[in-house]
Amino acid sequence: MGNQLRPVGILGTGSYLPEKIITNHDIEKMVDTSDEWIVTRTGIKERRIADKDTATSDLATKAALKALEDANVSAEEIDLIILATLTPDMLIPATACIVQNNIGAKNAAAFDLEAGCSGFIYSLTVGKQFIATGMYKKVLVIGAEVLSKFVDWSDRNTCVLFGDGAGAVVLGETKEGMGMLSEHMGANGEGGKFLNIPAGGSKIPLSVSSIEERLNYIKMDGSEVFKFAVRAMHKASLEALKLSGHDIEDIDYLVPHQANTRIINSAMKKLKLDIEKVYVNLDKVANTSAASVPIALDEAIKQGAIKKGDLVLLVGFGAGLTWGASVIRWNK
Repeated sequence: MGNQLRPVGILGTGSYLPEKIITNHDIEKMVDTSDEWIVTRTGIKERRIADKDTATSDLATKAALKALEDANVSAEEIDLIILATLTPDMLIPATACIVQNNIGAKNAAAFDLEAGCSGFIYSLTVGKQFIATGMYKKVLVIGAEVLSKFVDWSDRNTCVLFGDGAGAVVLGETKEGMGMLSEHMGANGEGGKFLNIPAGGSKIPLSVSSIEERLNYIKMDGSEVFKFAVRAMHKASLEALKLSGHDIEDIDYLVPHQANTRIINSAMKKLKLDIEKVYVNLDKVANTSAASVPIALDEAIKQGAIKKGDLVLLVGFGAGLTWGASVIRWNK
């Protein structure tokens, strides 16, 4: 093929959610809130929560194994593992390396990628390049989070929003004209202050004082994030579509980051896309950050909502602030 880029598609998908469910009624007993307040403002009714002994790598491993099975690809065939997460098992080693060992992908390079809730789409875009250029044949891309361990359960504005889970896809070469057609990514570091975990890094290392000030938990300016999210989803979607040579009318199905139904509805209205073409599962899983898009994608496929030949748009936004979108001609 010479220098010609190879077409890249998703060969298989998988996801995993912890068994424990915390409903809005459970949260009512923890902070001053109500089921009605949460549902009206977010659309969330319940979320999955990992137990105290379960780490991000555990969820990622289970999702990865399901994706490998779905793709009919062995762990030894994987050349690279990219794990998108903002809740790694530890600072070092990369959680992707732990997953590599867990699944027996002894021939794979492995690294983590952190782009907040946009992390999976960023990772998907990065993974595509290795196959398109011919460097690798099979890439495992995972989005996994255990956000419950980074949520301040005394903060009613944030504790209602997040859940735990993992989703994964296997990337490989596909037929010309199929698979991943175009991608768009962006960032605005000026907005990083609106969504962060202040302590735990080199700027504010964990200490007795930083923990007492609860700086090791997620902090968010909900109003600013909401306004950014609607703009970002709109812009990223149109940019990715433009690069693919398609318009919003061509989209058969859209899988957005699952953060808030009001954000999704507002963005779809701005895009003039029928909400019936949008997959939403956040009522049952809440915001799982980098895991939200691959979990929703896997569910949409398993339910038959996405079929071979469909034009699918993935779009997300997150801390950074970051955003990204990918247009895919479904090849499986």
